[in-house]
Amino acid sequence: MQLQQILFSQGFGTRRICAGLIQQGLVEIAGNVRTDPLEEVDPEGLRFSVQGREWPFHAKAYLMLHKPAGYECSQKPSAWPSIYTLLPGPVRQRPGPPGVQAIGRLDQDTTGLLLLSDDGTFIHRMSSPRHHVPKVYEAVTKHPIDARQVERLLAGVVLDDDPKPVRASACEAAGEQLLRLTLTEGKYHQVKRMVAAVGNRVEGLHRSRIGGLELPADMAPGQWRWLDTAELALLRA
Repeated sequence: MQLQQILFSQGFGTRRICAGLIQQGLVEIAGNVRTDPLEEVDPEGLRFSVQGREWPFHAKAYLMLHKPAGYECSQKPSAWPSIYTLLPGPVRQRPGPPGVQAIGRLDQDTTGLLLLSDDGTFIHRMSSPRHHVPKVYEAVTKHPIDARQVERLLAGVVLDDDPKPVRASACEAAGEQLLRLTLTEGKYHQVKRMVAAVGNRVEGLHRSRIGGLELPADMAPGQWRWLDTAELALLRA
């Protein structure tokens, strides 16, 4: 694969810009400056640096982000900054379609695990209701949680836009005002509306797990990283 094509595929700009970066001596492989844009390079396992910043080659992007509060999951946010501003330029600029995009959305005041990818098949697999990918949420509630509320969430509640009941596939009180529930659907404001339907109110919401993948405890809000092979396997299981 030509070196300029590698840079282009990783989001470093147009082919002309990528060729210019190489010709200016700003690209290194294994500590050696490369100046020929047409040099053939094996991308498998490749790590290169551009302007001193090391970068791993990824044929497809699979990322996790610890979404902080106060960010919208939109390319064109209306009132809050976009979660895409938390990603480096090359990730945001990877050529499409579809380009790197969030898989599903979290409200601006909701925190936790968010997946992003530019693999259309993977995006569909993780977001389609037909695949029933479980997602675990922790909800801080306004009022104490009682056993009856948990029972109703497990049995199913009717939301105002759909006569068919929706239910949590798992639900438990993890504290007096902390509810942990697992959903396999992705309706608009679903957790908040389900909790409201049983007579309580969500005051804070965090997503801790998608499929078999849990948000790492040491990952701070606003941080992102590439998913490794084992983590992808947990999601595809």
